[in-house]
Amino acid sequence: MYERQKRAPLYEALESFRKKRIVPFDVPGHKRGRGNPELVELLGDKCVGLDVNSMKPLDDLCHPSSVIREAEALAAEAFGASHSFFMVGGTTSAVQSMILSNCKEGDKIIMPRNVHKSVINALILCGAIPVYVNPETDKKLGISLGMEPKKVEEAILDNPDAVAVLVNNPTYYGICSDIRTIVKLAHSHGMKVLADEAHGTHFSFNDDLPVSAMAAGADMSAVSMHKSGGSLTQSSILLLGESMNADHVRQIINLTQTTSASYLLMASLDISRRNLALNGEKFFKKVMALASYARDEINGIGDYYAYGKELINGTSVYDFDVTKLAVYTRDLGLAGIEVYDILRDEYDIQIEFGDISNILAYISIGDRPQDIERLVGALDDMRRLYKRDKAGMLSAEYITPKVAVPPRKAFYSEKVSLPLKEAEGKICTEFVMCYPPGIPILAPGELITKDVIEYIVYAKAKGCSMQGTEDFEVNNLNVLK
Repeated sequence: MYERQKRAPLYEALESFRKKRIVPFDVPGHKRGRGNPELVELLGDKCVGLDVNSMKPLDDLCHPSSVIREAEALAAEAFGASHSFFMVGGTTSAVQSMILSNCKEGDKIIMPRNVHKSVINALILCGAIPVYVNPETDKKLGISLGMEPKKVEEAILDNPDAVAVLVNNPTYYGICSDIRTIVKLAHSHGMKVLADEAHGTHFSFNDDLPVSAMAAGADMSAVSMHKSGGSLTQSSILLLGESMNADHVRQIINLTQTTSASYLLMASLDISRRNLALNGEKFFKKVMALASYARDEINGIGDYYAYGKELINGTSVYDFDVTKLAVYTRDLGLAGIEVYDILRDEYDIQIEFGDISNILAYISIGDRPQDIERLVGALDDMRRLYKRDKAGMLSAEYITPKVAVPPRKAFYSEKVSLPLKEAEGKICTEFVMCYPPGIPILAPGELITKDVIEYIVYAKAKGCSMQGTEDFEVNNLNVLK
């Protein structure tokens, strides 16, 4: 396996193509950059020269038969899957392809409510019905935890006609459910297990990390190579277990994925897979050490809480991804989004996101010790300069939704726009979310409650980036007419 993983067939084919002086009478129209000098100045000759179209020597992502097929086979081997697909529409596309491959209109799918918006978007597209296993919440941190196997089993017994169970592995904050047990439960009742592994790409490459979905026996997994795997933004991989029909899944993918796949994105997947297969174990050992050091240093400052494996309780927190540097900030008197803004505006530090109570700094294979020191120093300085009374701060982060209408029906029904504070008691027909992390506060078909409205108003006031609504300013909500 090690010798095979040294290859990068798609990247090698691109390099071979680049050395030939082929005259392009195909797309893209910039013709290796000659038609757009500014693009060359921005990206460089080599990058623009490799922005090419599908052709026989370079294969075709929609129906791969040579170098792309080989590259996907190597990726499957590296991740312990039976098959893999390169995805150039991000993990959003991979997640939606998972659901569309298993669910049709009226089918039930069991899932936690703290899913990424791409999951619920897929339900709108196919008409499947969500059965939510509402996770426990950590009342101090204000974050939702994992799915407890007992609650998953109850949902399965109450909905024996469900076709699949979806699991976050892990959540954005690093919380892992007991995916092995969930897989056994689902499979014993004839249900597929789909894993949103957007934040768990690295799980396959170091045994000290939580178990990967493929190793746990899941049927499909969507992994964000561009997050912790080192590939270019928007490139991801969809993994299949032995139970899935790869030819059928390819047909599903081709319903929505572009027919003009970027070779820059695909080559980055090929190179990054090789890098992880050959070096992932030592890379992620370093990442874990950096995150652990940062966690200890931040907890030594005072008023911050960088949480880790101490959250593990065997049920709602079965395991924890120690590469995730999530920090609770409310004891400082600052919402996470306020810390996020100050770090960017005053210290030139860009972290992944801030919510009402937490920040997340994404630690990966590209980070250096001096970067960690700079972050720790900035947080120490902020405590001295910005600490204030925390009285009056909103503590809730996750509000259990009340689903009244299936997402697809609500989204496509006749609707009316109402001012936010007049929408209480109505059924929402659109999304409301802070992005990142992209977990909906409201999704189509859910009841708009007083708590939800207060949360939206508070999040807006603190500076969260609100998305999903037709009204750009989120002053109005679309509700069922």
